[in-house]
Amino acid sequence: MRLLTAADKNLWRLALPMILSNITVPMLGLVDTAVIGHLDSPTYLGGVAIGTTITSFMFMLLLFLRMSTTGLTAQAFGANDKPALARALMQPLLLALLAGITFIVLKAPLTHLALGLTGGSKDVLHQADLFMQIRWLSAPATLANLVLLGWLLGVQYARAPVILLVVGNLVNILLDLWFVIGLKWGVQGAAAATAIAEYVSLLVGLLLVWRVMVMRGLSLRLLLSAWRGNLARLLRLNRDIMLRSLLLQVCFASLTIFGARLGSDIVAVNAVLLMFLTFTAYALDGFAYAVEACSGEAFGAGNSQQLLSVWHAACRQSGVVALAFSLIYAFGGEHIVALLTSLEPLRELADRYLWWQVVMPLAGVGCYLLDGMFIGATRASEMRNSMVVAAAGFGLTLFTVPLLGNHGLWLAVTVFLLLRGISLWFIWRRHWRNGTWFALSR
Repeated sequence: MRLLTAADKNLWRLALPMILSNITVPMLGLVDTAVIGHLDSPTYLGGVAIGTTITSFMFMLLLFLRMSTTGLTAQAFGANDKPALARALMQPLLLALLAGITFIVLKAPLTHLALGLTGGSKDVLHQADLFMQIRWLSAPATLANLVLLGWLLGVQYARAPVILLVVGNLVNILLDLWFVIGLKWGVQGAAAATAIAEYVSLLVGLLLVWRVMVMRGLSLRLLLSAWRGNLARLLRLNRDIMLRSLLLQVCFASLTIFGARLGSDIVAVNAVLLMFLTFTAYALDGFAYAVEACSGEAFGAGNSQQLLSVWHAACRQSGVVALAFSLIYAFGGEHIVALLTSLEPLRELADRYLWWQVVMPLAGVGCYLLDGMFIGATRASEMRNSMVVAAAGFGLTLFTVPLLGNHGLWLAVTVFLLLRGISLWFIWRRHWRNGTWFALSR
C-alpha cells in the first residue's frame, strides 16, 4: 500500500493549512505566558491564567457557533444548496453579535461572580480582574470570528481560515510584546492586545467571506434574507453543543480552580504546562477540522465510501502526528519549559509533571478526530452524551487529588480525554454496523 493514498493527500490539503494556522493560536498563550512569566512575580502569570480561563470558559460556552456552522455549512456545500449556505452564515452570526453585546453589558457582575467562585490569592485575583475587564470588550468580535471560521471551514476554502487566524494572531503577538514589555502595561497590556487583534480578525474575516460568496455565486440579497427559516433546527443543535461545551469548559476550568487552591505556584506551573496540551490540541484539531468539512460534505451527499476513506486517512495521519508530539515533549520538554519562564522554582516544579504531557497526545487523538466526525454529521445530542460520560470520569478522578496532589489533576485530564474518545467510538461503530449513520440526512 502506498504511504499516502488519494484520501490521505486530500486530508493533508485541508488539514495542513489548518495545523499551521492553528499553531499560531496557542502561540498567543505562549507569548502571554512567556512575557508575563518573565516579570518579577508569579502573581502576574497566575492572574493571566485565571483571567484567561474564566473569559475563555464563557466564550467557549458559545463554541457551538463555530461547530454548528461548520456542520451545517459542509452539509449544504455537499448538497449544493445555496440558500442553506447563506442561512448557515447569517443566523449564527446574528446570535454571536447579540451574545457578545450581552457579555459587555454584564462584564462587571460576571467578573465579580467568577472570581468569587475561583478563590485563591488576593493578589492573583486582582491581576485577573484587571485582565478580564478589558478582555470582555472583545466579546462581539471573538464570537463572530467563531462563526466566520466555521463557515469558511465548511466550504473547504482552506486558505481563508489560515489568513484569518494567522493575521489576527500575529497582530496579537506583536501588540502583546509592545504593550507588556515596551509600554509596561502588565496584564492589562496582554488583554488589550488580544481584544484589538480580535477586531482586526473580524474585519479580515468579513472580507474573506465576501470573496467566497462571490466565488460560490451567493448574492447579497440572498444573504440578507437568510436570517429567516429553519431557526428551530439551529437552536436545537446549538443547545446540545452548548451543554457539551459547558461540561468541557467546566472540566478544564477545574484544572485552574483546583490548582489555585493548591497554591499560587501550582496554578502558575499548570498555566505553563497547559501550553503543551494546547499546542497538541490545536495541531490535531487541524485534522479534526478537515474531518468536519469532509464528513459533512459526505453526509450532505449521502456518500458512505467517501466518509470511510476520510476516516481511515485521518486515523493514519493524525496518529503519526500525535506520536511525534509525544516524542518531542519526552526529549525536549525541559527546554520548552525554560523558554516559557525564567523563574527557576517554576521550572523545577514543571519538571515533576512533564511526563503527563508526553502521555496526553496519544490519549487525546481519538476524541479530536471523532469530534470532527460527529460535528460534520451534526449529531450534537450524541456528542453531549459522550461528554457527560467523560465529565463523570473526570469528576471521579478528582477524588485522587488529596492523595496525589497536582498529579491527580493531570490524571483527571488524561482520563477525560480517553473517555471522550472511547465513548464516541462505540457510538460511531454502532451506527456504522447498523447502517444508521446517514439517517438524519434522509
